[in-house]
Order: sequence, then C-alpha cells, then structure tokens
Amino acid sequence: MIVFLLKRLANAALVMVAVALLAFLIFRFLGDPVELMLNEQASQAQRDALRIRLGLDRGVVWQFLTFLGNAVQGDFGISYRNQQDVFQLIGERMPATLELVLVATVLSLVIGMPLGVYTAIRRNAPVAQALQFVSVVGVSLPSFAVGILLILAFSVTLGWLPGFGRGQVVQLGWWSTGFLTPSGRSALVLPSITLSLFQITLVMRLVRAEMLEVLRTDFIRFARARGLRDRTVHFRHALQNCLMPVITITGLQIGNLIAFALVTETVFQWPGMGFLFIQAVTHVDIPVMAAYLLVVSFIFVSLNTVVDLLYAVVDPRLRSDVVRGGAGGG
Repeated sequence: MIVFLLKRLANAALVMVAVALLAFLIFRFLGDPVELMLNEQASQAQRDALRIRLGLDRGVVWQFLTFLGNAVQGDFGISYRNQQDVFQLIGERMPATLELVLVATVLSLVIGMPLGVYTAIRRNAPVAQALQFVSVVGVSLPSFAVGILLILAFSVTLGWLPGFGRGQVVQLGWWSTGFLTPSGRSALVLPSITLSLFQITLVMRLVRAEMLEVLRTDFIRFARARGLRDRTVHFRHALQNCLMPVITITGLQIGNLIAFALVTETVFQWPGMGFLFIQAVTHVDIPVMAAYLLVVSFIFVSLNTVVDLLYAVVDPRLRSDVVRGGAGGG
C-alpha cells in the first residue's frame, strides 16, 4: 500500500512540474513583463532596474528554477492589473468558486444517482424514458445558454432569485461564505444549477448503465432468490457495485467544475477564480493567468490522487491486489 501511495505521489509531482513549465513559458514569453508593469513614461534606467529585480537578465533555466521555487512557496508575483499579491488575490476568490463547486457536486449526486437507479429499474416506464430524453438535452446544452435562460426565467421574468453577484457573505477568518446569509444562499441557486446540470445528467446516465449491467449478474439473482426486498437488492447490493465509476467520474468532474466554472462565473458575475481569470486574460495579467493554471492543476491532480486511493477503500479486490503486490515486491 505504501508503494502504491508513493507511485501516485511521484506521478502527481511530475505532472505538476510539467504544468509549472507551461505556466513559466506563459509568464516568460507572453509579452514583456517590464513593458506591462511600467508605463510609457518610464526611463530606460527604470526598465533595466526592474528587469534585474525580476531576474530577467539571468538564463532561462535559472528563471524557471526560481519560478518553481517561488511557486512552491505560494509566491506568484504581483498582479499587473490590481497591484496585489497574486496568491492573496486568488485566495480571496477561491471560497466563492469552491462553494459553487461544492453545491453543484452535491446536487449532481443527490439528484443524479436516484434518477439513474430509477431509470434502470423502471427503464420501460414513460417517466424513465422522458428522463432519458431530458438527460440528452442536458448533456447537449452549453452551460452559458442554460445560465442565460435561468436568469431570464427566474430573475428577469419572475424576480424570484438574483441573476448576478454572490449576495452578502460572512467572513470566517480568511474564508468568506454565503451559506450563512439568506441573500448568499439565494445567489447560489441559479449558478449551482447551471454548473451541475451536465454533471447530473452524466451521473444519471452512468448509474443507469452500471445498474443495468449489475442487475444481470448472478449474485443479484441469488439475492432475489433469498427473498430480499427489491429496495435492499437495488440500493444496497446493486448500487454499491456501481460506486466505483461514480467515484471516478465525480472526482474528475470536481476538477473540471473548478477549471471550467469560469463560464458560469462570467455569466452570473460570480466573484470566483474563474471570473478573475477571465479578467486577467482581458487585461493580459500574466501572473494571475500563470497562478490560476498552477492552482487549478494542483487541485485537479490532488483530486485524481485521492480518487486513486479511494479505489483501495471501496473495492476490496483492488485492496487485496495492492497488498499482494506490496508483499510480493518485498
């Protein structure tokens, strides 16, 4: 098990070094940082002094190693646009994105898994077939179109929910949350539904496909022959054997939701990391762009590593294989 963990951590470290190299190339070769940081009236002496202070007079390899060392310490430089520490700027926006992704993930599991089970055990019912059709529509619709339609219906026409912003937030140390205020909770509704729609349909279709496969197996027939109730067979025996792909997809999709929440955040003017990245691209704020790439990649790689480790917890067969592999290697 230790060998399994070390291999996963080594792979994660290699991926992060590759991402850091890509972020460095963006930082180093996408425009001249000196020209972007200084105004047109700056003298040549001021430009040369800033170039030396940033280390741009050194070799590329030395610059990359310095960039990597600073990134490990959370030092991504100063934002060209906001003139603030980049890591602090992203830290201020991170709670908004993580809360949005958390609500979207919970919605996808709470809604998608029961719908997947229902459409599998009642696959010929009209309601199940209607849900299948709706799931195709949900997968096909782009998130920005869904968000605009929701704003038009529930904010502009009905006036039930806010169409932009995060509402009132409460500071809990460095963390800001909207869960504790009515306006914060209402502001979460539309963007979280928009962000979770694709995930809901994905989980539903995945659970349905896995359930149909598991329900044909011999151990399900044996469970029915023992006289177990349908609810026990479906939700305890069959659904439990469908959790592996659901864990995989959910873990991967959390990373995707964080990375691609920028579309939803832009539509709803949600003050998260994605909206900050869009603003950075608009104003060519390269330190923010590079830091966003590194932070999101780190979250994504960490989630993948956690998913790999959860395999050994959920699937006894894999846990046994890992233990035997470790024993054999010794």
